[in-house]
Amino acid sequence: MKTIVEKITKEQLNTEEGKKIIGQAGDFLKEGGLVAFPTETVYGLGADALNKTASTKIYAAKGRPSDNPLIVHITNMGALDKIADIIPEVAYKVADACWPGPLTMIFQKTEEVPYETTGGLDTVAVRMPSDEIARALIDAGGGYIAAPSANTSGRPSPTKAEHVEEDLSGKIEMILDGGAVDIGVESTILDMTVTPPMILRPGAITKEMLTELIGEVDIDRTLITPDSKVKPKAPGMKYRHYAPKADLSIVEGPMELVIDAINQMSAERMAKGHRVGVIGTQETVGRYKADVVKSIGTRADEATIANHLYAVLREFDDAEVEYIYSESFAAGGIGSAIMNRLLKAAGHHVIDA
Repeated sequence: MKTIVEKITKEQLNTEEGKKIIGQAGDFLKEGGLVAFPTETVYGLGADALNKTASTKIYAAKGRPSDNPLIVHITNMGALDKIADIIPEVAYKVADACWPGPLTMIFQKTEEVPYETTGGLDTVAVRMPSDEIARALIDAGGGYIAAPSANTSGRPSPTKAEHVEEDLSGKIEMILDGGAVDIGVESTILDMTVTPPMILRPGAITKEMLTELIGEVDIDRTLITPDSKVKPKAPGMKYRHYAPKADLSIVEGPMELVIDAINQMSAERMAKGHRVGVIGTQETVGRYKADVVKSIGTRADEATIANHLYAVLREFDDAEVEYIYSESFAAGGIGSAIMNRLLKAAGHHVIDA
Protein backbone atom coordinates (compact mmCIF):
# COMPACT_ATOMS: atom_id res chain seq x y z
CA MET A 1 0.00 0.00 0.00
CA LYS A 2 1.03 3.63 -0.38
CA THR A 3 1.49 5.38 2.96
CA ILE A 4 0.08 8.92 3.09
CA VAL A 5 2.30 11.39 4.97
CA GLU A 6 0.70 14.63 6.14
CA LYS A 7 2.53 17.42 7.96
CA ILE A 8 0.45 18.99 10.73
CA THR A 9 1.16 21.40 13.59
CA LYS A 10 -0.74 22.02 16.81
CA GLU A 11 -1.62 25.47 15.49
CA GLN A 12 -3.33 23.89 12.45
CA LEU A 13 -5.70 21.67 14.44
CA ASN A 14 -8.55 24.20 14.46
CA THR A 15 -8.14 25.22 10.82
CA GLU A 16 -10.08 23.67 7.94
CA GLU A 17 -6.92 22.01 6.63
CA GLY A 18 -6.06 20.60 10.05
CA LYS A 19 -9.55 19.26 10.61
CA LYS A 20 -9.46 17.62 7.20
CA ILE A 21 -6.15 15.87 7.92
CA ILE A 22 -7.24 14.66 11.37
CA GLY A 23 -10.62 13.61 9.97
CA GLN A 24 -8.97 11.49 7.29
CA ALA A 25 -6.67 9.87 9.84
CA GLY A 26 -9.63 9.21 12.16
CA ASP A 27 -11.53 7.57 9.31
CA PHE A 28 -8.59 5.23 8.63
CA LEU A 29 -8.67 4.17 12.30
CA LYS A 30 -12.43 3.66 12.36
CA GLU A 31 -12.12 1.49 9.25
CA GLY A 32 -9.55 -0.75 10.97
CA GLY A 33 -6.44 0.85 9.48
CA LEU A 34 -3.14 1.98 11.01
CA VAL A 35 -2.03 5.58 11.55
CA ALA A 36 1.30 6.72 13.03
CA PHE A 37 1.17 9.91 15.08
CA PRO A 38 3.30 12.03 17.40
CA THR A 39 2.93 11.98 21.18
CA GLU A 40 5.00 13.84 23.76
CA THR A 41 7.10 10.68 24.31
CA VAL A 42 7.70 8.97 20.93
CA TYR A 43 5.68 8.41 17.75
CA GLY A 44 2.92 5.83 18.18
CA LEU A 45 1.39 3.38 15.70
CA GLY A 46 -2.35 3.65 16.24
CA ALA A 47 -5.26 1.28 15.66
CA ASP A 48 -8.78 0.98 17.10
CA ALA A 49 -8.06 -0.67 20.47
CA LEU A 50 -11.51 -2.27 20.66
CA ASN A 51 -11.20 -3.86 17.20
CA LYS A 52 -9.26 -7.12 17.55
CA THR A 53 -8.52 -7.31 13.83
CA ALA A 54 -7.06 -3.79 13.85
CA SER A 55 -4.87 -4.56 16.87
CA THR A 56 -3.58 -7.68 15.10
CA LYS A 57 -2.49 -5.48 12.18
CA ILE A 58 -0.17 -3.55 14.54
CA TYR A 59 1.74 -6.72 15.40
CA ALA A 60 2.03 -7.63 11.73
CA ALA A 61 3.24 -4.18 10.63
CA LYS A 62 5.86 -3.98 13.39
CA GLY A 63 6.91 -7.63 13.37
CA ARG A 64 6.02 -7.51 17.07
CA PRO A 65 5.54 -10.66 19.20
CA SER A 66 1.82 -11.14 19.84
CA ASP A 67 2.27 -11.55 23.60
CA ASN A 68 3.72 -8.05 23.94
CA PRO A 69 0.76 -5.93 25.15
CA LEU A 70 -0.31 -2.65 23.54
CA ILE A 71 -1.11 0.60 25.38
CA VAL A 72 -4.63 1.98 24.98
CA HIS A 73 -4.66 5.78 24.58
CA ILE A 74 -7.62 7.83 25.79
CA THR A 75 -8.30 11.56 26.26
CA ASN A 76 -10.58 11.72 29.33
CA MET A 77 -11.25 9.94 32.61
CA GLY A 78 -14.78 9.05 31.53
CA ALA A 79 -13.30 6.76 28.90
CA LEU A 80 -11.43 4.75 31.54
CA ASP A 81 -14.54 3.12 33.03
CA LYS A 82 -15.33 1.29 29.78
CA ILE A 83 -11.97 -0.50 29.62
CA ALA A 84 -10.76 -0.75 33.27
CA ASP A 85 -12.69 -3.09 35.57
CA ILE A 86 -11.20 -2.13 38.94
CA ILE A 87 -9.80 1.37 39.45
CA PRO A 88 -8.23 1.81 42.91
CA GLU A 89 -8.56 5.18 44.65
CA VAL A 90 -4.81 5.76 44.43
CA ALA A 91 -5.08 5.61 40.63
CA TYR A 92 -7.35 8.65 40.62
CA LYS A 93 -4.76 10.55 42.66
CA VAL A 94 -2.03 9.58 40.19
CA ALA A 95 -4.23 10.46 37.21
CA ASP A 96 -5.11 13.83 38.70
CA ALA A 97 -1.41 14.69 38.99
CA CYS A 98 0.07 12.96 35.94
CA TRP A 99 -2.63 12.79 33.25
CA PRO A 100 -2.50 14.00 30.55
CA GLY A 101 1.18 13.11 30.43
CA PRO A 102 3.90 10.48 29.95
CA LEU A 103 2.47 7.88 32.33
CA THR A 104 0.76 4.55 31.60
CA MET A 105 -1.24 2.73 34.28
CA ILE A 106 -2.18 -0.96 34.26
CA PHE A 107 -5.64 -2.12 35.42
CA GLN A 108 -7.79 -5.24 35.25
CA LYS A 109 -9.49 -5.09 31.85
CA THR A 110 -13.19 -5.24 31.01
CA GLU A 111 -14.68 -7.51 28.35
CA GLU A 112 -14.72 -4.51 26.00
CA VAL A 113 -10.97 -4.84 25.46
CA PRO A 114 -9.99 -7.76 23.20
CA TYR A 115 -7.13 -10.05 24.17
CA GLU A 116 -5.50 -9.14 20.85
CA THR A 117 -4.91 -5.68 22.34
CA THR A 118 -3.67 -6.88 25.74
CA GLY A 119 -1.30 -9.58 24.48
CA GLY A 120 -3.55 -12.26 25.95
CA LEU A 121 -3.58 -10.75 29.43
CA ASP A 122 -6.53 -9.91 31.71
CA THR A 123 -4.96 -6.52 32.33
CA VAL A 124 -4.97 -3.40 30.14
CA ALA A 125 -2.33 -0.66 29.91
CA VAL A 126 -3.86 2.83 29.60
CA ARG A 127 -2.35 6.25 28.89
CA MET A 128 -3.72 9.74 28.39
CA PRO A 129 -1.22 11.68 26.25
CA SER A 130 -0.81 15.45 26.50
CA ASP A 131 0.23 16.01 22.87
CA GLU A 132 -2.57 17.94 21.16
CA ILE A 133 -2.21 16.19 17.80
CA ALA A 134 -2.40 12.81 19.51
CA ARG A 135 -5.48 13.84 21.48
CA ALA A 136 -7.26 15.15 18.38
CA LEU A 137 -6.56 11.88 16.55
CA ILE A 138 -7.73 9.70 19.46
CA ASP A 139 -11.05 11.55 19.58
CA ALA A 140 -11.41 11.42 15.78
CA GLY A 141 -10.66 7.70 15.75
CA GLY A 142 -13.27 6.68 18.28
CA GLY A 143 -11.68 7.44 21.65
CA TYR A 144 -9.69 4.23 22.24
CA ILE A 145 -6.46 3.95 20.24
CA ALA A 146 -3.98 1.13 20.85
CA ALA A 147 -0.52 2.41 20.06
CA PRO A 148 2.95 0.99 20.63
CA SER A 149 5.95 2.88 19.26
CA ALA A 150 5.80 3.29 15.46
CA ASN A 151 8.95 1.36 14.58
CA THR A 152 9.94 -2.10 13.43
CA SER A 153 9.99 -4.25 16.57
CA GLY A 154 13.38 -4.14 18.30
CA ARG A 155 14.60 -0.98 16.52
CA PRO A 156 15.13 2.39 18.23
CA SER A 157 11.79 4.09 18.81
CA PRO A 158 10.90 6.94 16.42
CA THR A 159 11.17 10.51 17.63
CA LYS A 160 10.58 12.04 14.18
CA ALA A 161 8.18 11.17 11.34
CA GLU A 162 11.18 10.35 9.13
CA HIS A 163 12.04 7.48 11.49
CA VAL A 164 8.52 6.09 11.05
CA GLU A 165 8.78 6.34 7.26
CA GLU A 166 12.10 4.51 7.34
CA ASP A 167 10.58 1.55 9.20
CA LEU A 168 6.92 1.39 8.19
CA SER A 169 6.36 3.13 4.85
CA GLY A 170 4.21 0.90 2.66
CA LYS A 171 2.92 -1.09 5.66
CA ILE A 172 0.47 1.45 7.16
CA GLU A 173 -2.20 3.80 5.84
CA MET A 174 -0.97 7.16 7.15
CA ILE A 175 1.70 9.06 9.07
CA LEU A 176 0.92 12.34 10.81
CA ASP A 177 4.14 14.36 10.78
CA GLY A 178 4.01 16.66 13.79
CA GLY A 179 7.75 17.29 13.98
CA ALA A 180 10.16 16.11 16.67
CA VAL A 181 8.72 14.87 19.97
CA ASP A 182 9.35 16.61 23.29
CA ILE A 183 10.55 13.87 25.66
CA GLY A 184 12.11 11.15 23.52
CA VAL A 185 11.63 8.04 25.70
CA GLU A 186 8.44 6.05 26.24
CA SER A 187 6.01 6.61 29.10
CA THR A 188 6.55 5.37 32.63
CA ILE A 189 4.42 2.25 33.23
CA LEU A 190 2.86 1.87 36.69
CA ASP A 191 1.05 -1.36 37.62
CA MET A 192 -2.03 -0.45 39.65
CA THR A 193 -3.15 -4.08 40.10
CA VAL A 194 -0.65 -4.64 42.93
CA THR A 195 -0.03 -3.00 46.31
CA PRO A 196 2.09 -0.95 46.50
CA PRO A 197 1.93 0.12 42.85
CA MET A 198 4.93 -1.10 40.82
CA ILE A 199 6.93 0.61 38.09
CA LEU A 200 7.35 -1.82 35.19
CA ARG A 201 9.13 0.66 32.89
CA PRO A 202 10.87 3.90 33.95
CA GLY A 203 10.19 7.13 32.07
CA ALA A 204 9.84 10.89 32.52
CA ILE A 205 7.46 10.40 35.47
CA THR A 206 10.11 9.18 37.89
CA LYS A 207 9.97 6.94 40.97
CA GLU A 208 10.89 9.98 43.05
CA MET A 209 7.90 11.92 41.70
CA LEU A 210 5.49 9.05 42.30
CA THR A 211 6.81 8.36 45.80
CA GLU A 212 6.29 12.00 46.74
CA LEU A 213 2.75 11.79 45.36
CA ILE A 214 1.44 8.49 46.75
CA GLY A 215 4.07 7.08 49.11
CA GLU A 216 5.64 3.63 48.63
CA VAL A 217 6.23 2.56 45.02
CA ASP A 218 8.03 -0.63 44.00
CA ILE A 219 10.21 -1.18 40.92
CA ASP A 220 10.13 -4.46 39.01
CA ARG A 221 13.78 -5.49 38.82
CA THR A 222 13.11 -8.85 37.19
CA LEU A 223 14.75 -9.32 33.81
CA ILE A 224 12.65 -11.70 31.72
CA THR A 225 14.83 -13.57 29.26
CA PRO A 226 13.73 -13.87 25.61
CA ASP A 227 13.06 -17.61 25.96
CA SER A 228 10.95 -17.18 29.11
CA LYS A 229 7.45 -18.68 29.11
CA VAL A 230 6.25 -15.76 31.25
CA LYS A 231 4.04 -13.28 29.44
CA PRO A 232 5.25 -9.68 29.81
CA LYS A 233 2.78 -7.52 31.72
CA ALA A 234 3.92 -4.31 30.09
CA PRO A 235 5.41 -3.36 26.72
CA GLY A 236 9.16 -3.77 26.48
CA MET A 237 9.70 -6.05 29.48
CA LYS A 238 10.50 -9.29 27.70
CA TYR A 239 12.28 -8.53 24.44
CA ARG A 240 15.43 -6.77 23.27
CA HIS A 241 14.34 -3.28 22.29
CA TYR A 242 15.65 0.00 20.91
CA ALA A 243 18.66 -1.71 19.34
CA PRO A 244 20.88 -0.21 16.63
CA LYS A 245 22.29 -2.53 13.97
CA ALA A 246 25.78 -2.26 15.46
CA ASP A 247 27.07 -4.16 18.49
CA LEU A 248 26.47 -1.78 21.44
CA SER A 249 28.37 -1.92 24.74
CA ILE A 250 27.94 0.31 27.80
CA VAL A 251 31.09 1.22 29.70
CA GLU A 252 30.70 2.19 33.35
CA GLY A 253 32.99 3.42 36.09
CA PRO A 254 34.79 6.68 36.99
CA MET A 255 34.66 8.99 33.96
CA GLU A 256 38.42 9.18 33.40
CA LEU A 257 38.64 5.38 33.32
CA VAL A 258 35.58 5.17 31.05
CA ILE A 259 37.14 7.56 28.51
CA ASP A 260 40.45 5.67 28.56
CA ALA A 261 38.72 2.29 28.20
CA ILE A 262 36.50 3.42 25.32
CA ASN A 263 39.48 4.93 23.47
CA GLN A 264 41.51 1.76 23.96
CA MET A 265 38.72 -0.56 22.77
CA SER A 266 37.94 1.74 19.84
CA ALA A 267 41.60 1.76 18.77
CA GLU A 268 41.75 -2.05 18.93
CA ARG A 269 38.59 -2.42 16.82
CA MET A 270 39.69 0.19 14.24
CA ALA A 271 43.13 -1.44 13.96
CA LYS A 272 41.31 -4.58 12.77
CA GLY A 273 39.46 -2.56 10.13
CA HIS A 274 36.14 -2.17 11.95
CA ARG A 275 34.09 1.04 11.94
CA VAL A 276 33.52 2.29 15.49
CA GLY A 277 31.11 4.77 17.05
CA VAL A 278 31.17 6.39 20.50
CA ILE A 279 28.29 7.90 22.50
CA GLY A 280 29.53 10.69 24.76
CA THR A 281 28.14 13.90 26.17
CA GLN A 282 28.86 17.56 25.52
CA GLU A 283 31.32 17.38 28.38
CA THR A 284 33.38 14.50 26.90
CA VAL A 285 33.00 14.15 23.11
CA GLY A 286 36.18 16.10 22.39
CA ARG A 287 38.23 13.46 24.18
CA TYR A 288 37.22 10.44 22.11
CA LYS A 289 39.00 9.04 19.06
CA ALA A 290 36.75 6.91 16.85
CA ASP A 291 35.25 6.90 13.35
CA VAL A 292 32.00 8.50 14.55
CA VAL A 293 31.69 10.33 17.88
CA LYS A 294 28.32 11.75 18.89
CA SER A 295 27.12 13.83 21.82
CA ILE A 296 23.86 12.56 23.23
CA GLY A 297 23.28 15.71 25.31
CA THR A 298 24.63 17.31 28.47
CA ARG A 299 24.89 15.77 31.92
CA ALA A 300 23.81 19.14 33.29
CA ASP A 301 20.34 18.41 31.87
CA GLU A 302 19.65 14.68 31.47
CA ALA A 303 16.34 15.46 29.74
CA THR A 304 18.47 16.40 26.70
CA ILE A 305 20.04 12.94 26.79
CA ALA A 306 16.64 11.23 26.86
CA ASN A 307 15.45 13.44 24.01
CA HIS A 308 18.37 12.56 21.72
CA LEU A 309 18.90 8.89 22.61
CA TYR A 310 16.91 7.13 19.88
CA ALA A 311 17.81 9.61 17.14
CA VAL A 312 21.51 9.14 17.92
CA LEU A 313 21.19 5.34 17.79
CA ARG A 314 19.56 5.63 14.36
CA GLU A 315 22.31 8.03 13.19
CA PHE A 316 24.88 5.35 13.94
CA ASP A 317 22.92 3.00 11.67
CA ASP A 318 23.10 5.61 8.91
CA ALA A 319 26.86 5.90 9.49
CA GLU A 320 27.18 2.10 9.13
CA VAL A 321 29.29 1.59 12.24
CA GLU A 322 29.87 -1.97 13.44
CA TYR A 323 30.63 -1.34 17.12
CA ILE A 324 29.34 1.35 19.49
CA TYR A 325 30.69 2.19 22.94
CA SER A 326 28.53 4.33 25.22
CA GLU A 327 29.09 6.06 28.53
CA SER A 328 26.70 5.03 31.30
CA PHE A 329 24.36 7.33 33.20
CA ALA A 330 23.22 7.71 36.80
CA ALA A 331 20.21 5.56 37.71
CA GLY A 332 18.09 8.27 39.31
CA GLY A 333 15.31 10.47 37.97
CA ILE A 334 15.06 10.27 34.18
CA GLY A 335 18.54 8.71 34.21
CA SER A 336 16.78 5.46 35.17
CA ALA A 337 14.80 5.59 31.92
CA ILE A 338 17.93 6.38 29.89
CA MET A 339 19.86 3.44 31.36
CA ASN A 340 16.85 1.13 31.00
CA ARG A 341 16.70 1.85 27.27
CA LEU A 342 20.47 1.70 26.77
CA LEU A 343 20.73 -1.62 28.59
CA LYS A 344 17.98 -3.12 26.44
CA ALA A 345 19.60 -1.72 23.28
CA ALA A 346 22.91 -3.28 24.34
CA GLY A 347 21.40 -6.61 25.30
CA HIS A 348 22.67 -5.82 28.84
CA HIS A 349 26.31 -5.91 27.68
CA VAL A 350 28.10 -3.76 30.27
CA ILE A 351 31.88 -3.33 30.53
CA ASP A 352 33.48 -2.26 33.82
CA ALA A 353 36.17 0.33 33.06
